[in-house]
Amino acid sequence: MNKFKQILGYLWMLMAVVLVIFMISQAYIKVSHAAEAVRTNTLLQWIIILFVFIPICIGLFVFGRYASKGEYDLLPTDSNSLL
Repeated sequence: MNKFKQILGYLWMLMAVVLVIFMISQAYIKVSHAAEAVRTNTLLQWIIILFVFIPICIGLFVFGRYASKGEYDLLPTDSNSLL
């Protein structure tokens, strides 16, 4: 099970990087192909989208890094083991 968590950690880190690259490329494509009249609105929408989702991807990357390093291998089984 711990090996599975480690593999998923690498997958989450890779997915976070791919998602950021995909969002930035889509933002560039959509803004560059927008008509001149709506370019400002499209740019503002994509700035908001990137402002919200890039921190989520950073958190996903950090979570994947902890999972790949084995930080979640020793999870408590009950509340007495937390003390």
